[in-house]
Formats: sequence, structure tokens, C-alpha cells
Amino acid sequence: MIYRDVCSLGAPGSRNLFLSIVNNASALSQLIQTHAQIIVNGLQYDLATVTKLTQKLFDFRAIQQARHLFFTIPSPDIFLFNVLIRGFSSNASPLSSISLYADMRRNTHLRPDNFTYSFALMAASGFPDEKYGMLLHAQSIVDGSGFELFVGSAVVDLYFKFSLVELARKVFDRMPERDTVLWNTMITGLVRNCCYGDSIEVFRDMVAERVQLDSTTVATLLPAVAEMPELKVGMGIQGLGLKLGFHYDPYVMTGLISLYSKCGQINTARSLFRQINKPDLIAYNAMISGFTCNRETESAVRLFREILASGERVGSSTIVGLIPVSSPYGHLHLTCSFQGFCIKSGIIPNPSVSTALMTVYNRLNEVDLARQLFDESPEKTLAAWNAMISGYTHNGLTDKAISLFQEMMTEFTPNPVTITTILSACAQLGALSFGKWVHDLVKSKNLELNIYVSTALIDMYAKCGNILEARQLFDSMIEKNTVTWNAMISGYGLHGYGHEALKLFHEMLHLGFHPTGVTFLSILYACSHAGLVREGDEIFHTMVNNYRIEPITEHYACMVDILGRAGKLEEALEFIRRMPVEPGPAVWGTLLGACVIHKNMNIADMASKKLFEMDSESVGYYVLLSNMYSVDRNFPKAALIREVVKKRKLAKTPGCTLIEVNGTPHVFVSGDRSHSHTTAIYAMLEKLTGKMRELGYHSETVTSLHDVEEEEKELMVNVHSEKLAIAFGLIATEPNTEIRIIKNLRVCLDCHTATKFISKITERVIIVRDANRFHHFKDGVCSCGDYW
Repeated sequence: MIYRDVCSLGAPGSRNLFLSIVNNASALSQLIQTHAQIIVNGLQYDLATVTKLTQKLFDFRAIQQARHLFFTIPSPDIFLFNVLIRGFSSNASPLSSISLYADMRRNTHLRPDNFTYSFALMAASGFPDEKYGMLLHAQSIVDGSGFELFVGSAVVDLYFKFSLVELARKVFDRMPERDTVLWNTMITGLVRNCCYGDSIEVFRDMVAERVQLDSTTVATLLPAVAEMPELKVGMGIQGLGLKLGFHYDPYVMTGLISLYSKCGQINTARSLFRQINKPDLIAYNAMISGFTCNRETESAVRLFREILASGERVGSSTIVGLIPVSSPYGHLHLTCSFQGFCIKSGIIPNPSVSTALMTVYNRLNEVDLARQLFDESPEKTLAAWNAMISGYTHNGLTDKAISLFQEMMTEFTPNPVTITTILSACAQLGALSFGKWVHDLVKSKNLELNIYVSTALIDMYAKCGNILEARQLFDSMIEKNTVTWNAMISGYGLHGYGHEALKLFHEMLHLGFHPTGVTFLSILYACSHAGLVREGDEIFHTMVNNYRIEPITEHYACMVDILGRAGKLEEALEFIRRMPVEPGPAVWGTLLGACVIHKNMNIADMASKKLFEMDSESVGYYVLLSNMYSVDRNFPKAALIREVVKKRKLAKTPGCTLIEVNGTPHVFVSGDRSHSHTTAIYAMLEKLTGKMRELGYHSETVTSLHDVEEEEKELMVNVHSEKLAIAFGLIATEPNTEIRIIKNLRVCLDCHTATKFISKITERVIIVRDANRFHHFKDGVCSCGDYW
């Protein structure tokens, strides 16, 4: 009937009717039939009709039909080109979009307009790197469209998608006109890139400039406030939302539920949830996630069951909120149950679900379960790669983390999360060469201005032995946060530069940064390794009395270490007795270590007795006590302790030392003869030992087994892993270059003494990182001042 009416109409009437039919089509089959009638009625080249038909084909994801229809038009106009470019982009065909854009510029006389550039930029964000987007941005500027609002918003959004935060900021700042959409794009991009403080500052600027806010502005900002978390700021935004009439917008309410949940105000979040008349699945998800992050797992599961009982089909967001990522401990069985549900309901292939499960398994040290999930994931997102790399790093499998990172680089461009994670792995492993390579990558991707990346670089350089490079990076940073200051203070402490750490700590306070428990732990550690007893005591009391920070075990252990290392063992013991909490193995172990240094057997016996009651399986305490008896020439008791270790089958961690030469790691163990350069290494060691003896060196053998001949004792200590690594470094590197080695245990007295002599004989700087700190040996002197 309709088509008979069409035939009786003239062309304009036919066009209007067909436009209406196309617009109201509810199925692809209807569109195909309509297209046939359009051809019959001679409108197959009518641009308005074909453009509307093309738009509708993209709505039904009929990409090939839309492409074919476009190429039947002899002279498409700019509007039709825009429809195609946008359609391809929206349907995950970025290459088709950019190719069509390039074809339009190359083979037609049409000039791109604001919409062309916006849609092409949207497509460019789908590529693995930013080069196409940057080229489009440059062309838009040349064509005079670069500072148009529609284009500017697309450019800002594109740069944020590639984590080019500073470039996005520059474009935003240079826009002559900025509307609500552009401001919202800026806030959204900052939140997406974890620049939460910056997003709040931009919002404040937006309010100050009296830009019209909408519900999107408020809903977008609330997650940033929740992540910080800044409850007072969030309450202010809530008040503003009430004033502007946005408070009861579903997205704003959901954002407020998340805000109060993450700020620990779960009852307020629950009250807000109840105020929603008919909460949708998004609101349910926010409340479930809120319960989970506040360790109210039972409430989260109860709400989840409520959704299932209502017949609502849950999606991946519900499951991600339910999985106890923030508090996984004790929930292995529950997590496995969630995984089973996800498999049955077909949600498991969803990248966000599998990534959340991976994260929990990694945090529960179930790395193999996490890796199995990772390998079975049909779609590995960047977040999934990050989760697995992070899992390896946090479980000490740093070599696997680096290997997986290198594999990831063939498929993805790393983001700031990837970079900070892999730099942490480099710091753990002491892989300076690879860390420098990552730093070069950071520079090439313009990520150096990202505060988290720069902070991770400082930490990496400090832990890999290059404290000067760490400080240069620190000084070059325009913006710093408390974590940045902590990293630099901790680095100085690790290297034994207590006075520099103190100076930096006071500068931090002077500039108005609020210290955290980690800050105080870092500065106390620095005082401990520099013998700054009075300063350490003052800082501890400042933390408790001025900043009201409740000390944890590590703070107490640091204070015991400060007193104990300085020989104030009675004061350290009295400090332990006055502790408001029961001292654990870390505190008593620290005291025992101080007794070893100062040879106080009475307090050592007391400390070891406490330790064996609390942690009878830790072999390290037995070794310390046995060594003390050996030093005290009480060989029967030393033998008795070793017999206990043997009977309990406690294994001492074998000492090993790593040295990196030309980017290749070489690992040595005591008496190692497996290295390809073994002959040259032992020849070098023998030559050095001879020269050292001429200068007065004697092997420290007092802690070696008492039933071994003295000559054999000397042979044992002379082939310790660090000596072998240093000997290899001397033959494998150029003269006058630094030698850097990393040992997994505390450096022994004999190796410490020997390394001082070697640095003097060879005129080399030797940097040693042991389990406690760094030692910088130069001209026969160690930076620790023999205080370690």
C-alpha cells in the first residue's frame, strides 16, 4: 500500500516518504526492502536519501552494506563522507575511517569540516599509538578548524586516551572558547588517567568561570573525589548538586554511593541507596562494590542474591564489584565460587571480570591460577596484562614480570600503570639497564610528566644504586605528591644518607605536605642506618604526638634498631617493655641483630627465647645466635643451635649475588664454578687476595664452623658469592667504571672488609646492595662507616 502511494508521488514527495520509512525502520530486512524501492523510484543517487539510509545501516551494524552503498554514489558530499567516517569509527573500524578520510583529501575537492575532523579523531583513538591522531590535529590547525569547539573536544579526548595528559592540557588551555562539553571532557580525561587532584582543580576553575554545570559534570567528578578519597570535597559537590537540582539524578546518586563507600561511610551510602525509588542495576552495582570494599562481604552477597531473585540479568560490572579485590584475604573459596558462577553464566570471557579474578588470585599468592585465567582469556586487554605483570612483581617473580612486559610490548603501548609496575620489578631485581631502557620508553611516550611514573622512576634509580639520578629526577619534577617525597627520603635512607634524608623531610614539612605513616617509616629507617639517635627519637614522638599517627610494628622495630645499632641495648629493651602493643618477631629480631653487633649475650639470650616461642621456624634467628656463640668462643652452644636447625630440617636461604654487565645478569653462589669465565674469575680473586694481604687484610673466619681447620675456613669465606661477582665485574668491565652488585642476604663482615680493600687496590667504585641497604665503597672506605 505504502509503495503504491510512493509511485503516485513526485520525486520530492517520494524522498520525504522514504526518509520517514528509513528513519522508522526497526529491522535490517526492512531497510533492504526500502533500498530496493528507492532504486525502483529513481532515488538511488539522491544524496539526502542515501545519507539517511547509510546512517540507518550503521545503526544496524551493517557495515559492508553501508560501504557498498557509499561506493555506488558518483559524487558524495562532505556530509555523506562524515556519516561514513563516523559509522566506521563507531563500529570499531578505525582503519576504514582514516582510509576514507585520506581518500577524501586526496581524490576530491571537498574540504574537511569540524565534523570530519571530530569523527576522524574519534577513529584515530582506536589505533595502538597516537601518531594518526597527532597528524589529524596538525591538519585541523592548518585548515583553521583546530580551535573549533567540536574539534578541540575530540583532540583533548584523543590525547587523554593515549595518556598524553600534558598535551591534552595544552590544547584545553589554548582553546579560545570552552563550553560545558569541553570542560566535562577535560575532567573525564583527568579522572581516567588517575589525575584526581587535577580533575578537582579543573572543576574549581569551571565553577570560578561560571560555566554552566550539568549532571554529567558532577557524576564524572565524584569518582575522582572517591578515589582520593576527599569526603569534605565530595560533600561540597553533593551540596552543589542539591542547589542545581542534580542530586537525585541516577548517575549522581550512584556516584555519591561510591564516594561515601570509599570514604568508609557505608551507612550513609546505604541510606542514599534506599532513597532511590527504583534502583537500576548500576545503583545496585555501586552498593555491592561499596559493601565489598568495606569488607561487608555478606551484605554484598545478600544484595547480589536480591538482584538474581528479581530476575534481573547481572552483567560483568556486578561481578567485578562483588569480587573482593580490595580485601581478598580469607576469600579464596568465595572467589573460586564467583569464578564458577561466571563460567556457568558465560561472563568469564569478559576482560574486566577475568582481570578482577586474576588480581585477587595474585594477591592471594595463587599466581598459577591467575596465569591460567590470563592464558585462557580470549581478549587480553591492557588492564589484564597490567594485572598479571603486577601479580608477578608483588609475588617476587620479577624475572617473569619483565619477560611478560616484553611480550606485551608486541601488542600494546604501555600506560602509566604498566610503567609503574615494571619499574617496581626493576627496582626489586636491581635491573638498572632494563630500568634505563624503560626510562627511555617513558621519554618517547611523553609520560615523564606523569607524577606516578616519575615517582616510580625515582624509586627504581634509588633501589638500583643510582641515587644521584634519582635526586636529579626528583628536582626536575614540577609537581610532587607525598609519595614522591617518601620515595626520595626512602632512597636516601637505603643508601645511608641520613642527614640528606632529614633535610628533605624538613623541607617537605615546610612546603606543607602532610606526612604519612610511610613517610615516618622512611625517615626513621634513614636515622637508623646513619646512627641519628636523638633525631630518630624526636621524629618518633612528633609522629605520635603532633600528627596523631598510630605506630605499627615497623615503626617500633625502627626505633629499636636506632637504639640498638647505637649500642643503647638497655634503652632498646626498655622501649620494647613500654610498647602499648605486644612486640612481635620483627621487634625482637631487630634487638637480636643489635646484640650481634655489640656482642651482648645476656640480652641476645632473652630476645632469642622470645623469638623461638613466636617464630620457631625462621632459620635466620638460629644462625644469628649460633654466630654470636661462635664469636664468644662458646662453640658447644653454637653447635647445639646448629643441631636444632638440622633436626628441625630448617633450611638457610642460600646466599647469591647478581651483577649486571652490558644488560646481561650474572648470578653467583658461594664457591660457584659454573660460570663460563670461572678460571679468570678465580685467578683474579687469587691475585686480589695476595695484594690485600700485603696491605694487612686478614680473613674474618670467627663465625665459620668451629670444627673446620682455619685454612679451610679461609677458603670458605674467600669464595663468597659477592667476591666472585666483584672479581667477574673487574674482568668484564672497562677500567674506572663502577661495579654494582646485589646480594640477597646481609653482606658478611669479611666480604665488607675485603670490598674496602678491593676498592682501594683497583681504584674502582663498588656499590653493593644487600638485604638491608646500599654500601658505596671508594678508596678503601664504605659509605656506611662500618655501621650496618
